[in-house]
Amino acid sequence: MHILVSGAGIAGLAGALELGSDGHDVTVVERARRIRLDGTPVDIRGEAIEAVTSMGLLEKIRQQRLRMSESSQFVDGAGKPVGRVAMAEMSDSDADIEILREDLVRILADALPQAVTIRFGDSIRTLTDCGPDVHVRFGSGRTGRYDLVLGADGQHSVVRRLMFGPEQDHVRHLGVYFALADLPGQAWSEHVNSVYNVPDRLAGVFRYKTRTVAVFQFRSEPLHYDHQDLDAQKAILLAAFADYRSWKIPQLLDAVRAAPDFFFDAASQIDLPCWHRGRVALVGDAGYCPAFLSGRGTSLALTGAHVLAEELRSRGPDPIAAFERYETRLRPHVTAAQQHVHRGSDHLLPASWAAITARNNRLQSNEHARRRDAAGSARSGSGQPVQ
Repeated sequence: MHILVSGAGIAGLAGALELGSDGHDVTVVERARRIRLDGTPVDIRGEAIEAVTSMGLLEKIRQQRLRMSESSQFVDGAGKPVGRVAMAEMSDSDADIEILREDLVRILADALPQAVTIRFGDSIRTLTDCGPDVHVRFGSGRTGRYDLVLGADGQHSVVRRLMFGPEQDHVRHLGVYFALADLPGQAWSEHVNSVYNVPDRLAGVFRYKTRTVAVFQFRSEPLHYDHQDLDAQKAILLAAFADYRSWKIPQLLDAVRAAPDFFFDAASQIDLPCWHRGRVALVGDAGYCPAFLSGRGTSLALTGAHVLAEELRSRGPDPIAAFERYETRLRPHVTAAQQHVHRGSDHLLPASWAAITARNNRLQSNEHARRRDAAGSARSGSGQPVQ
């Protein structure tokens, strides 16, 4: 089949890899001029481990594994550590793999077969399902006919809007916005990743291998802005932190002002009763974004692409039946992921100074207990009596 995939993110690349390897002629159309490599580390969990194993990528992914939770800490206004950012407590299993998004995207892109073509700097303008195929008109003026179209174009999916209606009809805002900005040079590098809280807000400095970034989160009601307007997004972030001068917040905001690249978005869920219509289907965040707070978006993207490819493989000439079976198999995983979305949010974004103090005191108590237990175990192991 001749298949069009909208979006060269994790879902789109994984889908193109699976379908291209099955012998389909796959075209990926991506609005950006290149593959986007920015983003924080992501988690590969549960069924997604099986998916990347089937793709033949598990060993390469393991070679790039990170362990951010082992070197991340909360700090107070003076920069003094108050406790570890216990992300490991939010993980499901020791088998989970944390990896830099950039590394995962590169691994997927490098594995694409020759049957896959990526066309950058273009996007879908119109979709017309003609029954036996889908007629597509692109922003560049090109047109084409495809046996199937897969929308893997993220939370603000064009394919979803064209086939299912306006974004606001399907989005559920979760009350949090987040942002990333690169920090130049080595001046920001530290041995640990530091996170500082003010009420309803988080600012941090994280180092991922050779890259250092400023990380921000803040609670807010839905905001209306142009998702393509970088200056408008920076203005929103600067306003959210304008009243706070403690820790490194002023310097981090200066870095945001100067950053040529900047990422900003809301934590939102996409809730659709169906992920397919005719010969068009949605994969990943376009269809069932669980929000970054769940830690499951990447795993659902990988698992969704794998399940969809399996069903297209097994259903042969009946793609509609394959889409239906894909949804039946994946829906329980999406439901579970979306139910976990608030897990850890109060830990990361306490709502008041009192809540921040209570969280920090709890972390310090836990750390003292951990050290005491470790010391007791060491004395016991050496044959010395434990008092």
